[in-house]
Amino acid sequence: MTAHSPQATRHLASAAEASLHAPSVFNTQPWQWRIAGDTMELHADPDRQLAATDPDGRLLLLSCGTALHHARTALAAAGWTSTVDRLPDGAQPTLLARVRLGHAVPADPEAQRMAAAVSRRRTDRRPFGDQPVSEQTLTKLRRFVEAEGAYLHVVPADQVPALAISTERAAGVQQDDPAYREELDRWTNRPQWRGDGVSPETAVEPALRRVPVRDFAPAGNPGLSAGTGVDKGAAYVIVFGMTDRPADLLRAGEALSALLLLATADGLATAPLSEAVEVAWTRHLLTSLLSDVGEPYIAVRLGYPIDREPLPPQARRTPAEIIRIEQ
Repeated sequence: MTAHSPQATRHLASAAEASLHAPSVFNTQPWQWRIAGDTMELHADPDRQLAATDPDGRLLLLSCGTALHHARTALAAAGWTSTVDRLPDGAQPTLLARVRLGHAVPADPEAQRMAAAVSRRRTDRRPFGDQPVSEQTLTKLRRFVEAEGAYLHVVPADQVPALAISTERAAGVQQDDPAYREELDRWTNRPQWRGDGVSPETAVEPALRRVPVRDFAPAGNPGLSAGTGVDKGAAYVIVFGMTDRPADLLRAGEALSALLLLATADGLATAPLSEAVEVAWTRHLLTSLLSDVGEPYIAVRLGYPIDREPLPPQARRTPAEIIRIEQ
């Protein structure tokens, strides 16, 4: 396959389209792809950074990392090797990664399972039931997270109240911030044609939970009922690393994607919980759960839902808005 083979471009474009399903903070989808020949570049879209919720761009980098992993997974599932140069030296500030298509190989079976979960994965804000997540499953998830260059802390039962307090206090700080309230309102009241933001149809009504869930319908009329569950069987995990450097945050996003896709493939429902990392002092509280030896990037709730009804699809931007193919 030559460097500018049309076949290479098609494979990379297909992988970039898979990344359209990746999760992102407030469903901002803050990334762009540029494809030329056998190479594609992942760029951050600074115009989609949340100034109030994510002033340091930590969650923007995490979100872009999930898109990168979705694309890598699609390539591996299709039977292609690839090499990734993250944050290339001397590159323009928005350039986060350069992916070069390699050669054809037998498709990776685990990548195929995860790729099949890409379009099924949803952030499920509904309560989970009493069935616990097994230690075997959590160990497998940890192994996949570590393979992506991050770490996974499974929150033990005696630490869950501290996670709940951190999340609740962060939510309180944010609700007292007019800039945050305006930002939340803007991204939960998006015109359908924009293909982004969090629709009230995917929000759940407020209810007692082991760890609070962000209210994405503060004006009322959430689309999902809380039902009777209280997340009794839910597992809570924290994706973390050693520093908050951009390279580590990008890798953490790749690890988060691996966690969510593998969990979905194995029949679990998932919901990232980012509130506690959005406020500096509550993020420090999470650090104490890690014995002060790591930098928490995001928490995730895992479990088995009581309500098996399919969730409404989340809005997505079109390939033409995100992918640019250069001749």
